[in-house]
Amino acid sequence: MDKGLTTRQKVEAGLARRRRKEYTFRALGALATAVGVIFLAVFFASLIGNGASAFQQTFMLLDVELKEDVLAPGGELDLQYADFDGLVRSALRDVVPGVSDRSERRALYRLVSTGAGYQLRDLVVADPSLVGTTQTVWVPAASNVDMLVKGNIDRNLDESLRPLSDKQIGWVDVLDQQGRLESRFNRALFTNGDSRDPELAGIKGAVMGSFYMLLVTVALSFPIGVAAAIYLEEFAPKSRLSDLIEVNINNLAAVPSIVFGLLGLAVFINWMALPRSAPLVGGLVLTLLTLPVIIIASRAAIKAVPPSIREAALGLGASQMQVVFHHVLPLALPGMLTGTIIGMSRALGESAPLLMIGMVAFIVDVPGSFSDPATALPVQVYLWADSPERAFAERTSAAIIVLLGFLLLMNLTAVILRKRMERKW
Repeated sequence: MDKGLTTRQKVEAGLARRRRKEYTFRALGALATAVGVIFLAVFFASLIGNGASAFQQTFMLLDVELKEDVLAPGGELDLQYADFDGLVRSALRDVVPGVSDRSERRALYRLVSTGAGYQLRDLVVADPSLVGTTQTVWVPAASNVDMLVKGNIDRNLDESLRPLSDKQIGWVDVLDQQGRLESRFNRALFTNGDSRDPELAGIKGAVMGSFYMLLVTVALSFPIGVAAAIYLEEFAPKSRLSDLIEVNINNLAAVPSIVFGLLGLAVFINWMALPRSAPLVGGLVLTLLTLPVIIIASRAAIKAVPPSIREAALGLGASQMQVVFHHVLPLALPGMLTGTIIGMSRALGESAPLLMIGMVAFIVDVPGSFSDPATALPVQVYLWADSPERAFAERTSAAIIVLLGFLLLMNLTAVILRKRMERKW
């Protein structure tokens, strides 16, 4: 049917078809990019919307009388039997008078956090001369009060469907009208370890556990990975054995992370009898996880060094060892560091292998060494996400924000190192 068309018309028709296909491809690419950006924006908006409130905590102003007969009955301070919680409750009864029924008192006491007594204890320990005086202190409110103040509890729901009764909400309103409720920056989120009480729970223990694990990981994986890459790329003879090793390294980079957790459970805990839930074991497991990534990235960086560098050094009489360590390694180091930081970023976000070695346990104390029981930031997110309290839901999002911040910082460091240290030929 094209017999009547000239050659020019045929060419123009073909060009029109190619342009339509090109425009269609560009439109589909732009659409795919827009969909990805929209999903990412929705994710971050949801994350920030749910987690931003966790950085604020509601505090309650109380006038606490540090009674001498309670704290120092014999003339000496007795912290073992001192009833600091009783002092907090007495101060709360003074603020909300007329509560005489026992059940109502218990409901009133639930408005203040259990950490208030510990705060008073620390205050008295720091200055024992306060005994016998009345101190005006801001103590953390209970998580349900915090949720009510933040608007996360619907007052219009039936009383049986709310964590706070009508009377408790009325008492909270009285405290708010008296100016005794205030939202402040939630320092406990960054200074405390985990807790059963949401208002006292923090991520410091998880952050320190992740820090110790990453120290172990980078101390082992970087030198071992770089040494293995140098040997395989520069010194190992080309044989079936070296090809088999290379194939296995590439395969290990794609192995699910939970398999490394099973390996760590079998080798480091069951066979070597290392302590469970310890950052040392977690670091060893993450070392196995990141080694293939670092080896592959380091080999790619070594291959990127121009052969002329090696030939020039050999032509000047340098040995193979001198060529590698004096010329090739300095030029390949930016790529190696980039691969290492990317591997560390992957290790920081892993939780599956850590669950297998017992780092999912509830641990309150902040670890002080590589052998202390600890958890990690991704595992802390997993634990809080499994908690039914609404206050833990916002802390889950806040912990994810902190984790993403660390990952972004590490990837930004990798980009800066690559830009500053790379050389062009």
